[in-house]
Amino acid sequence: MVKEAEQITDDVAELVASAHRVAVLTGAGISAESGVPTFREAQTGLWERFSAEDLATVEAFENDPALVWTWYRWRQSLIQAVEPNPGHSALADWQAQLRARQGELSIVTQNVDDLHERAGAEVLGHLHGSIFTHRCVECAEPAELPAPQYNGFEPPSDSEQPPACLACAHGVLRPNVVWFGEMLPAEAFEDASAAIRSADLVLVVGTSGIVQPAASLPLLAMERRTPLVEVNPEPTELTEVMDYSLRGPSGTLLAQMVQASR
Repeated sequence: MVKEAEQITDDVAELVASAHRVAVLTGAGISAESGVPTFREAQTGLWERFSAEDLATVEAFENDPALVWTWYRWRQSLIQAVEPNPGHSALADWQAQLRARQGELSIVTQNVDDLHERAGAEVLGHLHGSIFTHRCVECAEPAELPAPQYNGFEPPSDSEQPPACLACAHGVLRPNVVWFGEMLPAEAFEDASAAIRSADLVLVVGTSGIVQPAASLPLLAMERRTPLVEVNPEPTELTEVMDYSLRGPSGTLLAQMVQASR
């Protein structure tokens, strides 16, 4: 039976203190604490009649490339305008502590932002790609672009067409993210699976457990009876398979874990 608590418990503190190899799967909730809207939040401006799920598909891009392209470029500006929060910093500190003791903390994220890296952590895999990279829809050649000039806190009034690919001259650029219905990057998924299977503690932080196949990754820990700890303000689709569920912001609870790991 899952044990729920609003702060780190003695049981969890003991698990953290003894853990040598930790795997952490993070989702939208940890970035939401920095001010990055989740996919569940209502859209505004040009996109107020759409949900984020409506915009994150190949079909949406084919039907209205300018609308989708602008949404992602504006969201990139929003991410650039916010800062990593104490949850990101805690994971970076914990990772550094374990490495100093010849251990490892592997971070696998479903988020397309760079907040873990900006907090000083190394990320093993971005399961859903990166909003800061782009590729051609036809030839898949990567392309570098200057940072968007939108105000991240104010949706633009007009949309812009995606630029043409300079490599093949036939396609246009798209964000290098995984849209609904697309396959996850195989290498990132395999690395994540290996990290979870080799861990002696697995944390699931700020993820709803809805989006597959990433949501199935924590189940790999069950095969080895590795302790599973959830950090989330609310119950999720994964709560029932957890050993412990800590209810609260990641910035608070992860900081408590770092203290327990010292």
